[in-house]
Amino acid sequence: MNTPTPSPVPVRGLHHFAWRCRDAEETRHFYEDLLGLPLVHVIKSDHVPSTGEYCPYVHIFFQMADGSYVAFFDLGDNVGAEPSPNTPAWVNHLALRVDSVYALLAAKARLEAAGVEVLGITDHHIIESIYFFDPNGIRLELTTPTVPKATMDAHALRAHGELAQWTQDKAKLIADEKAPRHG
Repeated sequence: MNTPTPSPVPVRGLHHFAWRCRDAEETRHFYEDLLGLPLVHVIKSDHVPSTGEYCPYVHIFFQMADGSYVAFFDLGDNVGAEPSPNTPAWVNHLALRVDSVYALLAAKARLEAAGVEVLGITDHHIIESIYFFDPNGIRLELTTPTVPKATMDAHALRAHGELAQWTQDKAKLIADEKAPRHG
């Protein structure tokens, strides 16, 4: 007898994104002083609550305007998280929304004045974005929507079909790569 799968619980939004940082104060300076996200909570412990393992750390939280957080763990060893060796540097990133293209330009000017290398503004046809790295090597994107909600609603209606097409295209690409080459 099959037990029906319960419905998913509603996910209401992002609480926090957490990443390892090399130095908590360096990270605080970047996120609070340059990006304007206030430091609002610090947890210091010698043991990991979820696993019980010994690992002295500080866990720092920066609050965004919507009430969600960007958080970091400083493990006290001056080591940052390593990038994934099988993934291009542009793939893994954290995108944060700002209110307008004007805000993107202001953020870009502020970051560049602080010596941060910024790529963009890049037009993605539904959003415009700038890209840069934090002191921990995490790629960040500041982005703003540039189309009305109706345009995004139309994209949502096509999303499953477009993903199904990608799945077929990908299968063909993989099959073509495995096919013996003659010549």
